[in-house]
Amino acid sequence: MTVALFVVVCVVAVALIFDFTNGFHDSANAMAGPIATGALTPRTAVILAAVLNVVGACLSTEVAKTISGGFFDETLVTPVIVLAGLTGAIIWNLITWLFGLPSSSSHALFGGLIGAVIIGAGVGTVHFGVVISKVFLPAVAAPVIAGLAAASAIKISDAVTSNLPKKKSAKKGFRNAQAFTAALVALAHGTSDGQKTMGVITLVLVAANLQSPDTGPHWWVIGSAGLAIGLGTYSGGWRIMRTLGKGIVKIDTEQGAAAGSATAVTILASAHLGFGLSTTHVSTGSIIGSGIGRKGSDVRWGVARRMVYAWLLTLPGAAVVGGAASLLADQGIAGTIILLASLGVACLVIYLVSRRNAVDRTNVTESPEVLVLNAAKPNKIAKAQRKYAKRLAKQAALDAGRVPAHVGGVSSEVTATEEERAQHASRESEAS
Repeated sequence: MTVALFVVVCVVAVALIFDFTNGFHDSANAMAGPIATGALTPRTAVILAAVLNVVGACLSTEVAKTISGGFFDETLVTPVIVLAGLTGAIIWNLITWLFGLPSSSSHALFGGLIGAVIIGAGVGTVHFGVVISKVFLPAVAAPVIAGLAAASAIKISDAVTSNLPKKKSAKKGFRNAQAFTAALVALAHGTSDGQKTMGVITLVLVAANLQSPDTGPHWWVIGSAGLAIGLGTYSGGWRIMRTLGKGIVKIDTEQGAAAGSATAVTILASAHLGFGLSTTHVSTGSIIGSGIGRKGSDVRWGVARRMVYAWLLTLPGAAVVGGAASLLADQGIAGTIILLASLGVACLVIYLVSRRNAVDRTNVTESPEVLVLNAAKPNKIAKAQRKYAKRLAKQAALDAGRVPAHVGGVSSEVTATEEERAQHASRESEAS
């Protein structure tokens, strides 16, 4: 195997790893709502989403063609540059997953590739006009459109059902509707995001002169990308599911059905037009819209604001990581191997950190007081617990007539007189 072919194989493998992270990172887009309302069990939801993601990935290739031949001058892009861009996207995906932030896997991919291409091939290699028309403008418009559609849908639903008796059959009908719309969103996610990995692999094959320009993805590219995103979805992105299902708005089945319908229609329409749309942005906009449209619903704007910050940082953040990875990978085969090793270490570290505060199907529907950034808190909680235990021990010693004394820097205990206890209590009062 030649060095060039080895690099291509590595890039294809890393692209499929990104596709896997895309699956578990964005599986919440479809299934957070029905899991939160009980319309679907967690296990049923991820199985359904996984199957439909695979099916959706095989339905169209318009987005794949946009990525492989639209964003960059593919004649100047090398497989090593694509590898660096994928590294930036994967690391950003895992970081935002760790903190439960539903950022855009699509924008992480675009950002990583743009940063790597600028460093590796020059600014002129990026077709910024296409990036603006196919990425930036849809990123601004789509969540607003989906949110307005969801808000309108829930208002119409409330108006129609307001005078109807609250029967179990009606509730069951909305639960079934929510499950159906969630299935549509999963299908749409596969159609949109599954193609992005196909486009990246096709870009690499063209750059390595293994495929002719202006051609679509091969059948094995379509199949492997669909399988990777399906397996990732099956693994379940429970952290982000909890944020979307419980962190923004506490939704019911009617709101979930409205949000799911708006999300599915928006994503399927954009995929047909070849837009590199973020399913995360659309899904979040729909959920917020369903909360705004329902009188009395409490939208947690603090959580939504932090999510918007993550959205704004995703593309430039992934671009910085992708650019740095491009500098490293440009050092020949040794640089490529070091880059792959660094990616493996980063993935392992993030996984080990995540296990300290695991979220899975058994606790995904819980509503902790703070959902976002909760993975970073175990150390703070443990520190507070130790401090509290120390205070209790000191108070118990005081009540028993013994106070801590420090002799030569070493702590010991001596029997306290009434005067010593009074002095100790005075010092404690002044300190507090």
